[in-house]
Amino acid sequence: MDIVTAAKNRYTTKAYNPDRKIPDDVFRQVLSVLQLSPSSVNSQPWHFIVASTAEGKARVAKGAQGGYSFNAPKITQASHVIVFCARVDADAGHQELLLSQEQRDGRYRTDDDKAAQAKARKFFVDQHRFQGKDMSHWLEKQVYLALGAGMLAAATLGIDTTPMEGVDTKAIDEEFGLHAKGLTSLMVLSLGYHADDDFNAKLPKSRLPEEQVFTFL
Repeated sequence: MDIVTAAKNRYTTKAYNPDRKIPDDVFRQVLSVLQLSPSSVNSQPWHFIVASTAEGKARVAKGAQGGYSFNAPKITQASHVIVFCARVDADAGHQELLLSQEQRDGRYRTDDDKAAQAKARKFFVDQHRFQGKDMSHWLEKQVYLALGAGMLAAATLGIDTTPMEGVDTKAIDEEFGLHAKGLTSLMVLSLGYHADDDFNAKLPKSRLPEEQVFTFL
């Protein structure tokens, strides 16, 4: 499927067919796109909790109780769900982890190249920590880049998705002990195949016209 057709066909699924599962080899492609997503200064401030079993999805669904219970079936009936988590800080330890991985992957020809990258990344991290004082928001933005990439990848593979900020992130953080790991949950993405009675599958897509969303110079 070409990328524009995938974008046109993609919509927010409201009901899933619990009997249809995403093949493992297909789902692995979505995970690869998430891992390869871009991020500012290659900060990669994310972690993804993936649930495909009934038990795993039930744990994620603990974030869809009370006022969020309307989203519970989208979690329990989907083939897979992913909890998108963000680091709360890009501290020195994380920066060193990135630098070491980049070196193993052959990104530095010389020690000077490595030192220059370390200095540049620290500059931007410190800018958000001390000047902007928006560290957590900056890191969360990077995770949303991964969300968009993952949803588009799923669409090209014929997989339906539902991004949900309508969950109790505090409950999810507690369920998975995320704070102790320096993480916090942002949203849940359900993936699978829509049910026949999904009303949203039958509605036309609505977007503002091109002349209102683009300025050509």
